[in-house]
Amino acid sequence: MIRFVLDTNIVVSALLQPLGPSARILVLVLSDAIQLCVTGAIYAEYEEVLRRPRFRLDENVIAAALEAIRLKGLWVKSPPTIRVCPDPDDDIFVECAAAAEADYVVTGNVKHFPSAWGKTRVVTPRQFVDAEFSEEQDAR
Repeated sequence: MIRFVLDTNIVVSALLQPLGPSARILVLVLSDAIQLCVTGAIYAEYEEVLRRPRFRLDENVIAAALEAIRLKGLWVKSPPTIRVCPDPDDDIFVECAAAAEADYVVTGNVKHFPSAWGKTRVVTPRQFVDAEFSEEQDAR
């Protein structure tokens, strides 16, 4: 199964644009087609950012998204400390990916990450969907 880590901006995008590639990724997580990897720090960031007033997200939507992530996510404990991102706040996603041996970090800000770390590639939501699910789409 494909393992990946979602940058917070992808979770926000999925909830704001329910028909885009970010939302498709969350649907695939819910269907157990792919494995989302999370840590306590990442989950806490998701929760804090989703509750920011500027996004105007309904509390029920936030609660449902967080519950789905909590239940469907592969929880990674004690990831290694890694410092490779220009913004140290982004390192938590690379740390989780390294500990989970994830295939991808999916982000809307690829320039804020190394292009790869070990076996993990850093891609946009569109690149992720195209790379992993374009054959599935062609078969339909």
